[in-house]
Amino acid sequence: MSEQHDPKPDSDRPLVYEIKVEGHLDAQWKDWFDGMTIKLDEKGETVLTGPVTDQSALHGLLKKVRDLGMPLISVNRIVPKPGGEPESRSE
Repeated sequence: MSEQHDPKPDSDRPLVYEIKVEGHLDAQWKDWFDGMTIKLDEKGETVLTGPVTDQSALHGLLKKVRDLGMPLISVNRIVPKPGGEPESRSE
């Protein structure tokens, strides 16, 4: 059975993604990653979070991760729950 995905449920706003990589990035990389929020966790991972305008922009961000040589752990689209709370969804 084929499942259909709505790639952009609200065409007025970009989707929010969370990209997790192995290793820590300094805050100085924020501009290079198009202003995404950079959080470091205690497991030695970096979480980049922010709006992504379209799939082309998402692939551009993933290319930057590749160019840094950092292992990619996960890519998740953040879907707002009813009531406005963000909810992580694996891609």
